[in-house]
Amino acid sequence: MGLTEIIQQKIKDEGVISFEEFMEMCLYYPELGYYTSPGNKIGMNGDFYTSAYLTPVFGALIGKQLEEMWKTLGCTDFTIVEYGAGTGMLCHDILSYLKKNEKMYEQLKYYIIEKSPIMREIEKSHLLEKVEWLNSINELPEVNGCIFSNELVDNFAVHQVVMKNELMEVFVSYDNGFTEVLQPAQEELKEYLKELNIELPKDFRSEINLQAINWIQEIASSLNQGYVMTIDYGYLSSELYKPYRSQGTLMCYNNHKVNDNLYDNIGIQDITSHVNFSALINSGRKSGLNDCAFTSQCDFLLSMGFTELIQQMITHEDDVIQAARKISFLNHTLLIDMGSKFKFLIQKKQHPL
Repeated sequence: MGLTEIIQQKIKDEGVISFEEFMEMCLYYPELGYYTSPGNKIGMNGDFYTSAYLTPVFGALIGKQLEEMWKTLGCTDFTIVEYGAGTGMLCHDILSYLKKNEKMYEQLKYYIIEKSPIMREIEKSHLLEKVEWLNSINELPEVNGCIFSNELVDNFAVHQVVMKNELMEVFVSYDNGFTEVLQPAQEELKEYLKELNIELPKDFRSEINLQAINWIQEIASSLNQGYVMTIDYGYLSSELYKPYRSQGTLMCYNNHKVNDNLYDNIGIQDITSHVNFSALINSGRKSGLNDCAFTSQCDFLLSMGFTELIQQMITHEDDVIQAARKISFLNHTLLIDMGSKFKFLIQKKQHPL
């Protein structure tokens, strides 16, 4: 039985399901979901690119930031926890940079928490030293270092809501095709908007990512001292709920093409939504995380020495014209295109007194 038929049968047996449950099944249903089925999703033969795929410079600059965090914490034992490492390319580039710092590398422990068994196997095939894999951060007694993610939170399953005379939640039914049904929203969804001082206009549709709230709370409780670094595309509430986003931000990626056909290509296409960084900041503060920085990928990379490092990496290129084209491409893609869409949120937890 295919995933579409499994979801149809579930609705037939149990009644309508929330959009969050539908999205969770589409992405993570065992062996049939988008991220749990065979095939590499990232790169030329996949459905999308990440910054790490385009150049090792991205990983090197993340490594440089981690090195600065290590120094701030006193140049002692340092743990890195990466959520959702994809192909492991970013981890590889980070470790390649950090290996130059012998003292830090010796004191370093690197863990990957990977939900996808397919991705985990790809990672293990080439990350041959320093890395261990976990199913949950709760397997660690405590973390002194940095917990980070790159393009993770946008793939958490979200609730969809629509403001009518009251806040309504989107549920999914099936009758010769998937259809949407509105039901009064649960209190937790109303409380989410209330806490962030968000008042949705009539007919405004949006997403609420409760999984992101639970995630930031969980990792905050596991962090003894150090940092949380979240890299993803999204906005603060002030930007996310502007009138021109009245239909929400959910989108699908299939063969490097974007569409909004959420109920097609089930298990074959990626489904994502923009991250509400205000929610992560607010929930982090409640969980003992102080926000240190919130900036664009462009500003982060430039502040870490992107321009200089790119120049260094191509000085050995024999073809000057090809090298210039490469610089132009990386500048446009990482600084202008992805550079404006992606954000860096860095939060810190102080050592308890």
